[in-house]
Amino acid sequence: MAPTSTPQTPFGRVLTAMVTPFTADGALDLDGAQRLATHLVDAGNDGLIINGTTGESPTTSDAEKSDLVRAVLEAVGDRAHIVAGVGTNDTHHSLQLARQAEKTGAHGLLIVTPYYNKPPQDGLYRHFKTIADATELPVMLYDIPGRSGVPISTETLVRLAEHPRIVANKDAKGDLGRASWAIARSGLAWYSGDDMLNLPLLSVGAVGFVSVVGHVVTPELRALVDAYTSGDVQKATEIHQKLLPVYTGMFRTQGVMTTKAALTLQGLPAGPLRAPMIECSPEEIEQLKIDLAAGGVQL
Repeated sequence: MAPTSTPQTPFGRVLTAMVTPFTADGALDLDGAQRLATHLVDAGNDGLIINGTTGESPTTSDAEKSDLVRAVLEAVGDRAHIVAGVGTNDTHHSLQLARQAEKTGAHGLLIVTPYYNKPPQDGLYRHFKTIADATELPVMLYDIPGRSGVPISTETLVRLAEHPRIVANKDAKGDLGRASWAIARSGLAWYSGDDMLNLPLLSVGAVGFVSVVGHVVTPELRALVDAYTSGDVQKATEIHQKLLPVYTGMFRTQGVMTTKAALTLQGLPAGPLRAPMIECSPEEIEQLKIDLAAGGVQL
């Protein structure tokens, strides 16, 4: 296990939600996944999220998910926290994925809010608690109402924080006020799940990031959080402002699309996307090049 785990930072401070490389014919590229994971950890990531939305988890099979976690663990599991995404909108299926991830050797679990079926808050509570009860692994919740259709309320987060294995929250709610209250009341380790809000969330008590742009700017994210935690807010602000074109450019369209395009431009493993995701258009790639260059990313 990576040495950066503390009760305050159970998964470290800088994690990248890793894409899943595929071969030209659309098969899982395990060798590419190992090379990409090694690159990301060498760049300064404390951990990697495997089988998250950025990893195209809706289109990978349960067996592929297990194979991917196993391959990444073999490559970097002694140097980084390997956190497996196991959330679905079916509690029983999520429970099975959690047990599978534990058996494979994952260090932690990421559980997204059940999407589309919009359960009430008590349904969310039971869902997360049931999955957390199923293994001995630490759990990071993932609150992203823009995709799931329902937020995790502050009251529900406070209740869930009482569970001994629910230790963190990935916040993609985009509401600094609600984040402030939830951090203060729950005591959960708070991770920014919205790159544009990485610095603002630190200012209200977040401990780190689960990033998409970490695929291309991990050293800068590391420098930002190190500057902030050491008290150099001016330096952290300067890094944040330098990264604004990267934050904007990587999310002009769907983040998986732009991330795979950026990795391909850098000669790193990525491959095609699985339907219904599609590759960036030539025009989108040219704009991405402009955005990344403006943020200092070498292609």
